[in-house]
This record gives sequence, structure tokens and C-alpha cells, in this order.
Amino acid sequence: MQIISTIADVQSLVDLLRREGKRIGFIPTMGFLHAGHLSLMRRAREENDVVVASIFVNPAQFGPKEDLTRYPRDAEGDRKKCDSVGVDILFIPTAEEMYPEQPVVFVTVEGLSDILEGAIRPGHFRGVATVVVKLFHIVKPHRAYIGQKDFQQCVVIKRMKKGLDLDVEIAVLPTVREPDGLALSSRNSYLDAEQRKKAACLFRALVAGEGLVRSGVREPEKVKRTMRAIIAQEKGVEIDYVEAADPDDLPPLETIKDRVVLLVAVRIGATRLIDNLLVV
Repeated sequence: MQIISTIADVQSLVDLLRREGKRIGFIPTMGFLHAGHLSLMRRAREENDVVVASIFVNPAQFGPKEDLTRYPRDAEGDRKKCDSVGVDILFIPTAEEMYPEQPVVFVTVEGLSDILEGAIRPGHFRGVATVVVKLFHIVKPHRAYIGQKDFQQCVVIKRMKKGLDLDVEIAVLPTVREPDGLALSSRNSYLDAEQRKKAACLFRALVAGEGLVRSGVREPEKVKRTMRAIIAQEKGVEIDYVEAADPDDLPPLETIKDRVVLLVAVRIGATRLIDNLLVV
């Protein structure tokens, strides 16, 4: 596995690989890798000639009061995990490499960047879209792999790809979960044992909501009310939002028809967790 830290070196290498007719799969990450990330890498290994992963904790997507400085990191562990699943090139740039001067160019996906997560974390999706389009231009992948756990982020990236005519396929893979249903997330490491137990309520709420939809309930408020009640049973879990939305562009639904994504966001102590379930 080659480990590269500069944009110029990555671009030179991928240009050569493309001239040789190699198909490139790409997994952008912020590190502290878990089984969810590795599932993306394994799929990329199956479908491409060359697998590139990046590890970059992107400061542009963190607000001034968010957890940039304490975001979990495990550089050596991440390298070993990438090597174990067949990553060929690991791109680990510094913030100075990615943003050599104060950023003046940003990418904003209108209509999706200021709702749900965007309403609570202003500027977050501007930072996400900006770094992802930069990484796409650097790595030049044929296909990029992202996880459904960050559902709104997936929608933002797919809308950005379409709006900017980016020559890359976007593959969204299912959320990987713990045995009790908790979605794997780097931020789960912040939870103590008691908080970790409480966090399982997110998946219970989503499954209950899915059950109502599949049983024929078409009123979003009834579904959301049930989900909120399940989460509220756990003391110390504060709800940011519970929503039933259109999976394509995330407006709240007035009536549930054939497709709906159920989304939840909570705070447990100082830790913020999100999850979702797509019901089709």
C-alpha cells in the first residue's frame, strides 16, 4: 500500500493509472476507521482495479463549538486496517495541503444544506461538499463509495455530482450496525457504558417507525410520535429531530406513499448521534 500526503503526487499517480486503463474506486473518510468503512473498501476492492482511500479530518465541516480538536484519531490503526482490506493508495493530506490559504471558494448545495443536519450545524454541508469535490478532482475516481448512515450527506453528494456534472459514480452502501442495531460511527467512542446502552434507542425507534409504515400507517405525525416516545423513555437522551422525509430531496412528507426515509438525531451527554432507515 502506498501512503501519499501531497495532492501533486496523488494526481500524478492517478493520471498514470487512468492512462493505463485502470478503474479507480475511492473511499473518502475522516479516519478512526470501523467495520462500516471497511465494508466500503471491500466493495471497492471487488469492483475496481485500484482502490484509493483518503483520511482527512476536514476542518471546514466543523462549527466553532464542535468537536474538531477531540475528534477521534488512530493513524497507525487506520493504516493497518486499510492495508488489510486491499487498499492500494492511502491519501493522508494535512489541512495545510488541502487548504493552503484561507478558503475563498466553497460549494453549496442549495435546498439541502440548511435543513435537518444543516439547520443544526450551519455551514456543515458547505464544508462537506467543498472537500468532497476537491477530493474527487484530486483522486479522479470512476466510482466513490459512501455509507447510508449519513443519509443527508449522501443526498448532498449525489445532488452535487449531478449539478456539477462530475464524472464519477456514487455508490451508497447499507449502514453497518452493532448487534443491538446501533449504527457504527467514530463518535460512538465518546460514549461511556451507560450512554452506549441508551444509544440503542435510536434503532428501536426507527424499527418501530418502519413497522407502522409497513402496517399501512400513512400519517407521518403518527409515525414520528411513536418514534419520539421510544427515545423519550431513555433519560438523558435529548432529541434534536425526528423526521419522515422524501428520500430524494428530504422535504417533510404530508402523507407517506411508496418511499420514506425516517431520520433521527439525538444528544447523549456531549455526544451527538444520527441514524436513519429507508423504507421502500
